[in-house]
Amino acid sequence: MSTSLVSKTVLVSGATGDTGRATVRESLALGLDVRALVRTIDSRSQALADLGAEVVVGDFMDPNSLRSAMEGTDAAYLCYPVSPGLLPATVNFAQAAKETGVGTVVNCSQRSANRESTSPSCRDTFIAEQVLDWSGLDVIHLRPTLFLEWLQYFWMLPRLRQGVLSMPVGDGTSSPVAAADQGRAIAALLRHPDEHIGTTIPLSGPAEMNHTQMAAELSEALGRRIVFENPPMDEYAAHLEKVGVPPYGVAHITGAMLDYQNGAMSGADNNIEKITGRRSMTVGEYARTHADLLNGVNG
Repeated sequence: MSTSLVSKTVLVSGATGDTGRATVRESLALGLDVRALVRTIDSRSQALADLGAEVVVGDFMDPNSLRSAMEGTDAAYLCYPVSPGLLPATVNFAQAAKETGVGTVVNCSQRSANRESTSPSCRDTFIAEQVLDWSGLDVIHLRPTLFLEWLQYFWMLPRLRQGVLSMPVGDGTSSPVAAADQGRAIAALLRHPDEHIGTTIPLSGPAEMNHTQMAAELSEALGRRIVFENPPMDEYAAHLEKVGVPPYGVAHITGAMLDYQNGAMSGADNNIEKITGRRSMTVGEYARTHADLLNGVNG
């Protein structure tokens, strides 16, 4: 049946997260019927409903709730947070998709997915990709690089406001990418997945750079001097623990940063532009868009 002649319903899991919110918004803009999967009804889920999404409550650890959420959907976006439980969540999601006949699963993996990583999340995302491939479902794996949203995270933002871009990445490079641009690509893939099924797609910003170059671009965009600081890994881990990052998060971030030093995040591509017809935003464009927050204006 041609999806151009009938409405298409897509499920977006992780719908209140960075890429989930963007995917809901962009999918609605493309004319898709969107079912937003959330853990609880709150102000964040209400914001999705206000956009026009159908909000459903479910739990990755409850396959029956996933099956109910997927009934009648044509494609689904799998996005699990950086926390324990990705592998059972992936198994439950795949089983629910098979039981309900979901046509395509778009899987949010990560650039540094690697079974040999010291990051538990990087190891788990690699195995999760394999599980989905074993499932026999039509799957598209996405491997985004460093999120530009990292600049806003609570362990990064206070130092950035003080003029310091602090990350233990050494001379590692990446092409940082915004969640909004990922959302455009994910929505487009949910709408027209066919030519991409069975592929693994890196998602990047438009320019590869090291963190000295990133600090310079942030300086120009924010109108103040930002310097790159490359702290020792143990010092950075202690900082993460002090500000309240959970143990799994600390293990992931330090492991992923070690991988970053060794080139796991390097490379650039224009896949977002090829998929959507519009390039992703630069570090400077992102910083200017969020300048008040990054500069600490009005809090």
